[in-house]
Amino acid sequence: MNKKFRIKSILIGGFFSAFVPIGAFLFLKFNGHDGHIQLPRTFGIDKIDTQELDGKVIYDTTYHTLQDLTLISQLGDTISINNTLKGKILVINFFFTSCVTICPELTKNMKLLNKAYKKNDTSIRFLSISVDPNTDDVMRLRTYADKYEVNHDKWLFLTGNKKEIYEFARNELKLNLEGGDGGPDDFIHPDKFILVDKYRNIRGYYNGLDSNNVRLCAEDAAYLMVEKNVLHEKKKR
Repeated sequence: MNKKFRIKSILIGGFFSAFVPIGAFLFLKFNGHDGHIQLPRTFGIDKIDTQELDGKVIYDTTYHTLQDLTLISQLGDTISINNTLKGKILVINFFFTSCVTICPELTKNMKLLNKAYKKNDTSIRFLSISVDPNTDDVMRLRTYADKYEVNHDKWLFLTGNKKEIYEFARNELKLNLEGGDGGPDDFIHPDKFILVDKYRNIRGYYNGLDSNNVRLCAEDAAYLMVEKNVLHEKKKR
């Protein structure tokens, strides 16, 4: 019975890591995305302007764009989310290395996403940001990353200023968090994976503990790889 279960898990894992993102990517590449599928919605509205044109009210929505945050990776590199990772699709989560509750499961599921995009590592980066940066220094993050045998170029474990990290989580990623403002042992503990497109708009929130949500995150990331963002393309002209 255990052997059958193991084989089934391997087959499901193989399908998840190989065919889900590749299938979505190829479908969009050769069929386009106008009406074929529902692209990930954009979250976080900063303002809505209205104007009247030919008797009709036209709404112009300005979606939230992430402000920059500079952190240090497990390799000791300085990482600017908007400059170092410019043009990259991001999947972001929060964790801390001494966490023994949900963090190991979140990390395992993030590793699944990494495997899913093994062949597309130039388009996407995975960021695990410590909510206990005072403890999680570069060496500790490197040890943690090595434990999970991560690709250090594609999956970044990040530390930095605690106040800036918590403000980024709340104000930029729009996470509804409680705690995190007290003493050194007061940590936020979100279970979300946040998908951010290359223009730094938030495109999805996913329960990082739910396998179906993680699969959906993989699919949505694939759609973003070939999406033509009309709002941002206009700005380039």
